[in-house]
Parts: sequence; C-alpha cells; structure tokens
Amino acid sequence: MIPLSRERHDLEYSEFVTARQTHLRRIAYAVCGDWHRADDLLQTALTKLYVAWPRLHRDGREEAYTRQIIVRANIDESRRPWRRERSGLEAEDRAAREPLPYEERSALFDALQQLPPMQRRTVLLRHWLGLSVEETAHELRISTGTVKSHSSRGLAKLQSLLADQPRQTPSAVASPDRSAY
Repeated sequence: MIPLSRERHDLEYSEFVTARQTHLRRIAYAVCGDWHRADDLLQTALTKLYVAWPRLHRDGREEAYTRQIIVRANIDESRRPWRRERSGLEAEDRAAREPLPYEERSALFDALQQLPPMQRRTVLLRHWLGLSVEETAHELRISTGTVKSHSSRGLAKLQSLLADQPRQTPSAVASPDRSAY
C-alpha cells in the first residue's frame, strides 16, 4: 500500500474536521457540560487525531477514535485538576486602588529619598514591587533577617516623615491663598 503524501494527509484531515467539527463539539459538550471545556476537549482530541490520522484513516475509525479521546481527556481533566488552566474569574477580583493624588505621591517620593539607601531599596522591593522576604534577600544579597529589620525600620521612618508633613486638602490645592502675591 502506498503511503499518503503529506499534502493529501492534511487535505483529508481538514475535510474530516470541517465536516464533523460541530457534531464532535456537541459530543464534547454532552460529556462535560461546559462549552468552554468542550472547546478545549475538542481541540485536544483533534490534535491527537491529527497525529494518528495516517493509521486511523485507512480503517475508517477516525470518528470513534475522536470520541474516545474526548471522553478520556475529560476523565483525565477531572482526575488531575491541578493540570487544568484556570481563568482566574472564579475568585473575586479586587478592585484596583485609586492612584494617589500627585501631592501625596510627591510627598511619598520625597520621604523615600530621605531613607538610608539599604532601607530605601528594601522598602521599594518589598512593598512597592511586592517581592517576598526571600526574593528581596536574594536580590540585595543580604540575609532574610536583615531584610525584615531594614523593612521595619524603613516603614517606621516613612510613617514618621509622612506624619510630620501637613496634609493639604483638595480645596487648598485648588484655590491657593492669593494674599501672598
């Protein structure tokens, strides 16, 4: 028997998928009950079918093989949920914080500049960039205990520096005192 050429193989596979894709998607939905997972199952099945196409197409078992893959892929997904991709939409999304007004950002930046260099680096890595204690220690090439002490001292110093500054209300910023002119 003469093996199929690559082009003919691809053409016959494409024709099968075009003709049976909707039907196979419905089967996948019936198996899992979720259209998004059905699309994933069908994609997995069609990928595996493509690999096995030369062997299966000769026997005419391609649809049965695809159904079998859909069922087994669904079972595999339910047995190993840690392998499944998650959209992240199941959990509550926290709303983004409102950005600080310019005056507060400027005051924070000025206060950061008054910290000693190592405290400033530690506070920025830990609390601005959100690195863990271990990641910060690795980044700065210091111990985790040193990261904790620099972070604690830096935050305390920032709080005292920011508490000493007078807070401007938005109305005071919007309408400056003109008597000084």
